[in-house]
Amino acid sequence: MSSYLLNNDTIAALATPHGSGAIAVIRLSGNKAFSISETVFKSKQLKPKLLQLKNSHTAHFGVIVNQNNQIIDEVLITIFKAPNTYTGEDVIEISCHGSTYIQQQILQLLYAQGARPAQAGEFTLRAFLNGKFDLSQAEAVADLIASHSASSHQVAMQQMRGGFSHQIVLLRENLLNFASLIELELDFSEEDVEFANRKELNQLVQTILQSIRKLIHSFEIGNVIKNGVPVAIVGKPNAGKSTLLNMLLEDERAIVSEIPGTTRDTIEDQLIINGILFRFIDTAGIRNTTDVIEQIGVNKAFDVIKKSAIVIYLFDVASIEKNILQQDILKIKEHLKNAHLLVVGNKIDELSKDELLHKFSGIDNIIYISAKQNQHIDTLKNNLTQLFNTSTIQATETVVTNSRHVDSLLKAQQSLEKVNEGLKQNIQSDFLALDIRYALEALSEITGNVSSEDLLGNIFGKFCIGK
Repeated sequence: MSSYLLNNDTIAALATPHGSGAIAVIRLSGNKAFSISETVFKSKQLKPKLLQLKNSHTAHFGVIVNQNNQIIDEVLITIFKAPNTYTGEDVIEISCHGSTYIQQQILQLLYAQGARPAQAGEFTLRAFLNGKFDLSQAEAVADLIASHSASSHQVAMQQMRGGFSHQIVLLRENLLNFASLIELELDFSEEDVEFANRKELNQLVQTILQSIRKLIHSFEIGNVIKNGVPVAIVGKPNAGKSTLLNMLLEDERAIVSEIPGTTRDTIEDQLIINGILFRFIDTAGIRNTTDVIEQIGVNKAFDVIKKSAIVIYLFDVASIEKNILQQDILKIKEHLKNAHLLVVGNKIDELSKDELLHKFSGIDNIIYISAKQNQHIDTLKNNLTQLFNTSTIQATETVVTNSRHVDSLLKAQQSLEKVNEGLKQNIQSDFLALDIRYALEALSEITGNVSSEDLLGNIFGKFCIGK
């Protein structure tokens, strides 16, 4: 990444996914975007098109030709003139037919005329370096592209539009005002002058800490929105776990068999329910076994329980006794961390309603279903979405979804807690100033006011080529 941070050459890359399709879009950005495009773009009469003379944000129909004036494809070129572009530079977008051969031919022509292949995330990096948006907004672009549900799209859009950035900037500005007064005190240390009111500073630190803690806490739901809710389906062999997974996904994803121990490894698949992405993990049946391979699967099941946000404990209502069920529930709870537990009784088609109520009386909140007969599956889905109901998130609410942001917030929190303790002990201004500086630097890392080439390389290197 550091090799091109200060380069102002012209880059080109495919902006649509690789492979064949109806159309493809090739993007150029840089001060030679127009002149390079003009060498290969002609009118239908093979006359040069002077794109630089055209108005910005206009589209032009023509053909792409090679050095021998052979037509490669009919295309639509859209021009965007700096600074009102995505990158802040002159940008050209070539819409061509989606043949992989055509895509590569056009790219090779552009490279031969002086453009170079863009590296991962370089278009968005240039937008950041040219002040089109800050670092957290740039990261939200990647989240928006990767959004796979209504909730992840909503949060990514909110962050890309600057909601999170605005809150961080506001916190930083409030702290910066007091930091300048503390720094001023250091210049007049011999006069023993106090410019920053300690009581007001303490109130400000408390307010900022409260906001930071709220943002850190929001990561719990933000991470789930971004990556999906991990849901472990656990229980004894033949409880119907694989049948339930198949019914939820409406697909024969897992092998269903009456033979105990059929599932020996975890099987994972995704499903969006009411705009929330759930990652369902079918696990091996939990039981004592002498089969080494099956035991590995049982151990994996307990590992999955520890890492899940929701655990569905599925049991066969016809074959299990009440005391065994109670023991199993306690055993599962021992392995839970902060996960929610849903106790689900399966195969209700084998018992009457009165038999169910009598057999499991005293055990609350059991969800009764028949995975095989597709009975009450919607009830189970509703219970899942109620546990992670992200629809209550307001459009203006800030939710942290990025682990890098959480790390910076934790560093800022730690520094401000030291400031808070220092105020209680009435320590000298220079020590307060040092911790306030650390807090400001941590907040600045989020928006990119303070950033290293290594940090930028790590962030933008995760982008796809062409973005």
